[in-house]
Amino acid sequence: MILLRRLLGDVLRRQRQRQGRTLREVSAAARVSLGYLSEVERGQKEASSELLSAICDALDVRMSEVMREVSDELSLAELAAMAALSEDDLLRPVLEPVQLPAPGERMSTITPKAAAVDVVAA
Repeated sequence: MILLRRLLGDVLRRQRQRQGRTLREVSAAARVSLGYLSEVERGQKEASSELLSAICDALDVRMSEVMREVSDELSLAELAAMAALSEDDLLRPVLEPVQLPAPGERMSTITPKAAAVDVVAA
């Protein structure tokens, strides 16, 4: 399963490392605890939109750039997951086949007891 929080954390960490900044510097600038920022970068905590905005401001990067990079990585991860599926997995029917009546036969409808209701005319 692809976790969005993990992809987001990876992108934020790379942005910080490209700038040569420490977790301590960014956490102070974003006014978030160093431990919490570390958990966000490792994909262990989900960043709220407010927290993400504060981190992006501290990194002096637009949130749309971060989200675009996350989106690109998500697309690549989805493609990799699809490539890992076998041909049998891709050809397997999503729904179970339904047995239809032969021509001229009636389909019967089964009503569960819980759904059966007696209607009395007033």
